[in-house]
Amino acid sequence: MSQFIVIGLGRFGLSIAKTLAEYGHHVLAIDSDEKKVHEISNYVTHAVQADAADEKVLQTLGVRNFDAAIVSIGDNLHTNILSTLILKELGVSYVIVKAQDNLHGKVLIKAGADRVINPEKDMGERLAKNILSNNILDYFEFASDYSIAEIIILPSMVGKSLKQLEFRTKYNLNVMAIKRNQKLIMSPGANDRLLEGDTLIVMGSNESLDRVRKLI
Repeated sequence: MSQFIVIGLGRFGLSIAKTLAEYGHHVLAIDSDEKKVHEISNYVTHAVQADAADEKVLQTLGVRNFDAAIVSIGDNLHTNILSTLILKELGVSYVIVKAQDNLHGKVLIKAGADRVINPEKDMGERLAKNILSNNILDYFEFASDYSIAEIIILPSMVGKSLKQLEFRTKYNLNVMAIKRNQKLIMSPGANDRLLEGDTLIVMGSNESLDRVRKLI
C-alpha cells in the first residue's frame, strides 16, 4: 500500500485521488477550495483545505513521508510551479505535475518535476493502448515505466486459483484485486479462484504489461 498526495481537486485531480483510493492506497488530497475538499473527503484518507504554495503548510502535513505527489493545479501557473519546487525541496521523491502546454512542461522540469503530463495527450495514448488490446480494458500509467491495468481473464483461467496461474512468476505482475460484479476483492489470496466474468486489476512494469497484451 503506497501513500500519495494529490494537490488540486479539479476534474482531473479528483479523478486521480478517487482512483488511487479505490485501489486501496492512502491519499492526502489538498485544495484551497473548501467545497472541493469537502467533496473528496469521504473518498480519501485525508483531505485538507490549504495553500499548496505555502512551504510551512506542506511541511506540517509531512509530505516528505509520501511515496509520490501529483500536482494537478490547472488554473494557477504560479502555484503549480511553486508547489512543485517546494515538494521536491521537502524531499518528496517522485512528483508528477500537470502541464498546460510544452513550454509550461519545460519550466516544471527545471522546477524539479520528475514527470510532466498533458492530460489530453496522455488520454489519447491510453485510449490507443486499449484499442490495441481486446484483453486490457483500462490502463492507468503512473510512472514512465509503471502502470495499473484491468485485464479480462481467458476462459482457460476460470476455476483456477491465483496460485495456479502464477501471475507473478509468469508475467511479473502483482494482482491487486479481482473485479467481480462491479465489486472489488482487494488483495486476493493465492487460493482465491477466478469465476466467469471476472477481471483482474494488476500492477507492473509497462514492459510486463506489453508482454501480457501479446500472450493473454
